Amino acid sequence: MTVRSIRVLLVDDHALVRQGFRRILEDEPDMEVVGEAGGGAEAIALDAQLAPDVVVLDLAMPEINGLHAAIEILRREPTRRILMLSMYSDEQYVRNALEIGVSGYILKNALENDLTRAVRVLAGGGQFLSPELSAVAIRGLRGEPEAEPDPFTRLSERELQVLRLIALGRTGKEIAALLGVSANTVAVHRANIMNTLGVHKAAELVLIAVKKGLVQPE
Repeated sequence: MTVRSIRVLLVDDHALVRQGFRRILEDEPDMEVVGEAGGGAEAIALDAQLAPDVVVLDLAMPEINGLHAAIEILRREPTRRILMLSMYSDEQYVRNALEIGVSGYILKNALENDLTRAVRVLAGGGQFLSPELSAVAIRGLRGEPEAEPDPFTRLSERELQVLRLIALGRTGKEIAALLGVSANTVAVHRANIMNTLGVHKAAELVLIAVKKGLVQPE
């Protein structure tokens, strides 16, 4: 009897990196790369078109990063298995990913050891973290609450997108075009974000976005 291959969608903004991922995965007899995307928007579209078993998704991408691509994919298909790849092991990056519902998080420096193992675990319905990740991140995977409530957690998915684009230096008009909404809607989101976080200046929003892992510092 033929065993069905695990269908994988690869997402990374560097073509050479995707090539490396593909080679690692396709060396395995039970894995098939069914598509590649170079950014978050393309990943969302291809996921809907291909319905892969596992999405291997880079965290740090321009415009729509891995975190927000995952949010959109899971909003449309809550059972999708998403494996986040990152060079960052900081607790906040890991916790942010786990809290939105990704099934695994591995470090790019451990790909040779962890990538195929993680894909198999996720395809089988399990969850996977690189062993180097902290015990606090594992608690986040199990759904244990943080010690103190954080107003940042009250932001909606759309507000998180707007906050990230503000931190990237986009104007209100540019954000409106990227998200397909009006400039007035962006202004309302911006005001709500500032009110929720208790800040009054754009510079403070940028600092919060960096601290929370929505953007990477230069």
